[in-house]
Amino acid sequence: MGHISKEKSPLIFDRKEYSENQLLSLYDGMLTSRLIEEKMLVLLRQGKISKWFSGIGQEAISVGVTAVLEKNEYILPMHRNLGVFTTRKIPLYRLFAQWQGKASGFTKGRDRSFHFGTQEYKIIGMISHLGPQMGVACGIALANLLKDNNKVTAVFTGEGGTSEGDFHEALNIASVWDLPVLFCIENNGYGLSTPTNEQYNCENLADRGGGYGIESHIVDGNNILDVYDTVRKLADSMRRNPRPVLLEFKTFRMRGHEEASGTKYVPQDVMDHWAAKDPIACYKKYLIDQQVISEEEDLQKKSGIKSEIDAHWERANNEPPIGVDLKEEQGDVFASFNFQQIKPDHSTKELRLIDAIADGLNESMKRYENLVIMGQDIAEYGGVFKITEGFVKKYGKARVRNTPICESAIVSAGYGLSINNHKAIVEMQFADFVSSGFNPIVNLLAKSNYRWGQASDVVIRMPCGAGVGAGPFHSQTNEAWFTKTPGLKVVYPAFPYDAKGLLATAIEDPNPVLFFEHKALYRSIRQEVPEGYYNLPLGKASLLQEGNDITIISYGAGVHWAIETLHKHPDISVDIIDLRTLQPLDTETIYRSVKKTGKVIVLQEDSLFGGVASDISALIMEHCFEFLDAPVKRVASLKTPIPFDTNLENQYLGKKRLEKELLILMDY
Repeated sequence: MGHISKEKSPLIFDRKEYSENQLLSLYDGMLTSRLIEEKMLVLLRQGKISKWFSGIGQEAISVGVTAVLEKNEYILPMHRNLGVFTTRKIPLYRLFAQWQGKASGFTKGRDRSFHFGTQEYKIIGMISHLGPQMGVACGIALANLLKDNNKVTAVFTGEGGTSEGDFHEALNIASVWDLPVLFCIENNGYGLSTPTNEQYNCENLADRGGGYGIESHIVDGNNILDVYDTVRKLADSMRRNPRPVLLEFKTFRMRGHEEASGTKYVPQDVMDHWAAKDPIACYKKYLIDQQVISEEEDLQKKSGIKSEIDAHWERANNEPPIGVDLKEEQGDVFASFNFQQIKPDHSTKELRLIDAIADGLNESMKRYENLVIMGQDIAEYGGVFKITEGFVKKYGKARVRNTPICESAIVSAGYGLSINNHKAIVEMQFADFVSSGFNPIVNLLAKSNYRWGQASDVVIRMPCGAGVGAGPFHSQTNEAWFTKTPGLKVVYPAFPYDAKGLLATAIEDPNPVLFFEHKALYRSIRQEVPEGYYNLPLGKASLLQEGNDITIISYGAGVHWAIETLHKHPDISVDIIDLRTLQPLDTETIYRSVKKTGKVIVLQEDSLFGGVASDISALIMEHCFEFLDAPVKRVASLKTPIPFDTNLENQYLGKKRLEKELLILMDY
């Protein structure tokens, strides 16, 4: 099998110039990891823990790589990298508490295993989707480049994860941008039960580095001295000459994917081969042969480590269960943001919506030196809508970055920038393309603060909307994909003044914000907009006009549909509410208007079922039912993809049906 090292057992070690203390430190690291695992396997059989993903047989990689990195260099491990956490000297009781869902862990009982990060120890844990980890490392490394601090970032994946698109996207980004990322592939032979020959068709995964212009190496992952020496030399070189390096560690896991899986799918000769190459047993024999340690000293060492493990387990096990606190649970979904209003200047200039957005970006780029904009064609070309035209000349290519076509890894990189104290704006060329970056938005950005208290300081700009004959793949208004995801804020302005002020706040806010910009409004809507920097609060709707007959609630292009329709019917007295932000939602303004008028139309451009209008309608029914004089009416676009032809597009849009529904409701 391709993953079997050609080196014959037993392992051959070369201590080079390393001191006895260094040799013993590496042994201690591996031994601690192994003994913790053995304890966990006993507890698992006793039913005292729920699950375990074993890294037995792979300890040399985690310990060797982590021992090389400086304590303030980020490392992004997976769920078989216990040695990363122990080598970084995280107190064992905190690890045990994390695995048991106790308060002394890192996620307040909200996640388990190694699904957590800690800025204190510069460890960023994985999510179950595996691949986004690579892009996060790219973002952290990019921030290091911008700081010019000569730091390396290491990120782990298994051979199975290399089949994910995120892996390839991240390697390409790292190569194009010369990011100092050490990509560590732990090739342990199986993705759960699927052998490597059913996962890829090249001899070595390291061979893929050449296709991306990345230096790559193959390392015997069971030989701790080979791991340590190779990574040490590479890390020193990468600090001086920033670049990505791909390492394939040949290794094997001696247990199942997780304990319930077992290892029956592994041929016995493969198990025997790797049992003879046990990284700890072989290295211990070498240390005894070198007279670095004796059998008696080894027994004493094991006894001491076991006692420490038992004491820390007892401490974690005796910790009471986490108390249920509803306010804290809901309060931790978003990072704290103390909005401080900056009022606009008295001097104004007439701007189109597109100009106001460009102006807002420009003001924020001047205000925050750690703000980076990333997107396809946004640099010299200025973006397909020319919003960032001239930005490279003002702020340089380091902060205004063209990206390859790889939405998923770029969103993940934005998260990595946030982790490493930067602000990020990611431009989706069209909102439709966000589907290619959906996973990191809803699983990394949205859940990060709730899971381990890490803010995701990322704004994703979303040019959206129909009415410009762009067809099914460039016209969606897909805000409802995100309004239902806890942890995301969604902004959708209809006017230049609001767009500039809300964009400023979205960038100030340390939470992830989806900022929708309707393409049909870019050059058709003009307004006097204050010069200089100002901001507007999120979650505050705008009452555009007041009336007593009907309330029309809308956002984006729908607001202008409502205004245009009402011009034909000056006799109808209407409250027009422009929501401006959809998450958070200004229910107070909605309820106050509904209680006054008693009749409501909720208007959206999106198709009807599952859209924002449905939730607003339900909220009104729950909170204002006794004030209603008619059923809440939703007006939306057809339940079809968005067509290209002008006549078909006009038929599709909800604008076509608004006037009819307004008159029906008026006569109800």
